[in-house]
Amino acid sequence: MAKGDALKVHIEALRTAIPELKGVLLASNEGLPIAHSFSNGQDPNRVAAMAAAASSLGRRISESMSAGALGEVSIQSDEGALFVYSAGSKAVLAVISPQGGNAGLIHLEARSIAKDIGDLF
Repeated sequence: MAKGDALKVHIEALRTAIPELKGVLLASNEGLPIAHSFSNGQDPNRVAAMAAAASSLGRRISESMSAGALGEVSIQSDEGALFVYSAGSKAVLAVISPQGGNAGLIHLEARSIAKDIGDLF
């Protein structure tokens, strides 16, 4: 299976496991979208840039605290949440959840998918 197809399979597997998600996006660390699936009309370029920025800030904080490699960044808001997971050294996985989404289930599924995607790179 080609790498692009494998990435799409992982993203759709996450959407299938948690159907209430508003979106899932894989982006490069530079903020460029690689693959995505949105149900709310989000602009993938914008989400990719924001996810990469959140990940970059999280990495800098983690390094300055001597806390090791970044695992994830969570942003909670009134309308939902954005979870950004490190997907290897070259990419980030962003998951957009509605308000009241099951964060435990999201972390369980997304951490596994992020690791699998990181292994592809």
